[in-house]
Amino acid sequence: MPYEASYWINKLKLQKHPEGGYFREVYRSGEVIHKKSLPERYSGFRNFSTSIYFLLESHDFSAFHRIKSDETWHFYSGAPITLFIIRPDGKLFEITLGNDPEKNQVLQFVVGKNYWFAAKVIQNNSYSLVGCTVAPGFDFDDFEMGKKLELLKRFPQHSKLIQLLTILE
Repeated sequence: MPYEASYWINKLKLQKHPEGGYFREVYRSGEVIHKKSLPERYSGFRNFSTSIYFLLESHDFSAFHRIKSDETWHFYSGAPITLFIIRPDGKLFEITLGNDPEKNQVLQFVVGKNYWFAAKVIQNNSYSLVGCTVAPGFDFDDFEMGKKLELLKRFPQHSKLIQLLTILE
C-alpha cells in the first residue's frame, strides 16, 4: 500500500466514528424530501442523498448497526474489507469489498435498509478506505447501534460474530 492510514486520516480530515473507524461527510444534497413523501419509518425531512469517506484500520471494526435507508459502500484504497450482514430474516452473508475480482471482491455493494451489518479489514496491519452513499440521506435519527444482548437473543446462530463485532452491551 503506497499510503498509511494516518496519511488518509490527515489528508481527508477524518474524525472518529461512533461505530468504529474514521469518517468525514463529503456530500449532503441541498435538496430535501418532505416527511409526507417519505415512508413512515423516517421522523422528518431527509436530504436526497449523502456520502462519506470511511476508513477502518485492521485493529478496529465497524460495530453492528443498522440504518433506515439503503447504503452503498464503494472501495477506494488499502486492503479488502468484509461486510457481515444479517438480514431481518436472520440469514447471514458476507461480502468483501476490494479491487481483485478474481478473489470475488467487489468494488461496491448495497446494504439494504434495516439490515444489521458490521465490517472488518481482512489483512493485519492495514486499513481500508471506502465511501458510503445513503439515499434518502443519512440522519443520526435513522442510526441504531446494535446491542450485544439484544442481537444475541434475536440471532443466537450468529453469536460468535456478534460477540466479536459489537461494542454495546
